[in-house]
Order: sequence, then C-alpha cells, then structure tokens
Amino acid sequence: MASEGTGVSELAARYSTALFELADENQALDTVASDLTTLKQILAESADLRRLVRSPVISRADQGKAMAAVLDSAGVSDLTKRFIGLVAANRRLFAIDGMIEGFLAELARRRGEVTAQVTSAQPLSDAQRNAVIDALKASIGSKVLVNTSVDPELIGGMIVKFGSRMVDTSVRTKLNKLQLAMKASGGSV
Repeated sequence: MASEGTGVSELAARYSTALFELADENQALDTVASDLTTLKQILAESADLRRLVRSPVISRADQGKAMAAVLDSAGVSDLTKRFIGLVAANRRLFAIDGMIEGFLAELARRRGEVTAQVTSAQPLSDAQRNAVIDALKASIGSKVLVNTSVDPELIGGMIVKFGSRMVDTSVRTKLNKLQLAMKASGGSV
C-alpha cells in the first residue's frame, strides 16, 4: 500500500497492511471490509466519535471502552473489534481513517477494482449513481467502486476523481473560470 510520506499515513499503512494480512489468513476480507465501511460511516455521522478518536486527553482505556461499545452496537466481527481494541490500546485511533482507507484500497486493488470519488452538489439518485458507474466503467475498462459525497458549494454538476485523473463539471468551477477570463480581458466582475 502506498504511503503519502507522512508519519500518520505511514502508520496507517502499516496497521492497514497488518489487518489486511490477518483478515486474509482468516478468510474474512469481505467481513472486515463491511465492518470498516460501517465504522467509516459511523465516524462520518458522529462529530462526538470523531472528537473521541482524535483527542489526546481522553485515556486509552476510555477510548477503548467507547470504541468497544460503538462496535458492539454496530454488530461488527470479533476480528475487527480486536483490531480496533489494539489500535485504541496503542493510542493510534487518530489514524483510523487512514487505516480504513488503506485496507479498502488494498482490497480493491487486489480485486482489480478502481475506486472513484464523486462529489456532487446534491445527493445522487440511484439512477444517477448507476449512470456515473457505467460511464466510468466504459472509460476505465474495469470494475468501478464509487464513493459519493455532497458539497452544496459546487452549486451544480459534480467532481469525479479516480486514480490520478479528475473531471470537474461543477458550476462553481465554471463560474470561477468565467470570472478569470473576464478579469484577463479587462472586464470587471
């Protein structure tokens, strides 16, 4: 798994690689991937939980107990619970996002899948999501997984990132380009 050269990303890469190998040995890749996707969603929805995993003032015991309660209520597997417990005991919860991303990226890579990040001004309907997936499959030529997010500041359109490529059809970007063109031509905005 490629690291980005920072301490946190290298740390996350080491942990995610260890979890991936452990899950592979236990034939639990899909189970752990599902657990991590669930945890990622819970973290995205809970500001309190994000504060808990990033806070250096909360003790490792309290972080571990809180994460155990969250994972129990989410119904994740024992392997994932033990892994997150170890991460909490080692005071590494601050890097959990990178660990999740690293695990899911390695799983996708091994399966020959490409992950695309799609940011839209409004939530995509199932039909719109499927149309994006179909267009990406035709362009890339392999299976595509799509992670979606919403950014109302885009006004309209979407931004699609996959691999080293990005397609930006957002209204915000078009307005910014128009504004720059008008300034360059001596017009005022």
